Amino acid sequence: MDARTTLAPAGAAPAAAAAPSAAAWGRVRAGRRTADRLLIVLCTGATALGALVLGSILIMLIVEGLRGFSPTLFTEVTPGPGSAGGGIANAILGSLVMTFIGIVVATPIGVLAGTYLAEYGRTSKLADVIRFLNDILLSAPSILIGLFVYTIMVRGMGGYSGWAGGVALAIIATPVIVRTTEDMLRLVPGTLREAGAALGAPTSIVIRAVTWKAAQSGIVTGILLALARIAGETAPLLFTALNNNSWFAPNLMGGVANLPVMIYQFALSPYENWRQLAWAGALLITVTILGLSIVARVFLGGGKSR
Repeated sequence: MDARTTLAPAGAAPAAAAAPSAAAWGRVRAGRRTADRLLIVLCTGATALGALVLGSILIMLIVEGLRGFSPTLFTEVTPGPGSAGGGIANAILGSLVMTFIGIVVATPIGVLAGTYLAEYGRTSKLADVIRFLNDILLSAPSILIGLFVYTIMVRGMGGYSGWAGGVALAIIATPVIVRTTEDMLRLVPGTLREAGAALGAPTSIVIRAVTWKAAQSGIVTGILLALARIAGETAPLLFTALNNNSWFAPNLMGGVANLPVMIYQFALSPYENWRQLAWAGALLITVTILGLSIVARVFLGGGKSR
């Protein structure tokens, strides 16, 4: 047998594989090829423009924020009008306390509700109603949630408080945790549940020992994303906790200083040191949210690799 018919050149297979795609592309009308290239150029330009704008904002935030950093930033309270110096220690602590209250309240409610939707409710009418209400809360403006808590708690308790701020943040965080928990539990293979049931374990034990363990990285990711979601909320805190230029009371009653409202008020002030503190607080919140997002990505990536 002729060697030319039995031995093909090394590059023959890739060339043969590439030939049909090239031929198919050649049969596309010239107008469609032009439109495809034009759309690619437009998408690339839009991406570059968005990256340029976001990059310039981030660079400006870093430059201006670092100017506001000082040794007293984390040790002193916010200064009064016209006062020099000062820090944002009370605002940082107030934000931490209210965010902690919000995530502590939202986490068990969100995880349990998401577990019910994924494991018990599934396609029931009650589960459909819960999903519908959860979607409404996900898309509801945060200022409306602040007004709702103001009507229920602030007016009922006779004044602003950190408790009202924490509840408002919890309402914002809960639907995020519910949706993430349900989605993560639905990704768990049914065979794991069947294996637990085959050993005679009740549904509650299967959920705690098998399903939650398999989806724990995704659930933790949802909690971290909810935490990042509420860390920079301003509108609901304007109606619930307001602000304070000193340390808040141990019972959290009265105005409670917090970073978002402090940034909002100080950025609009005519005092230079207030504006510098606003820049520093904005940089601090941005770095915190970025760190939480990176941690959430790491958790999610670890869960996928396993």
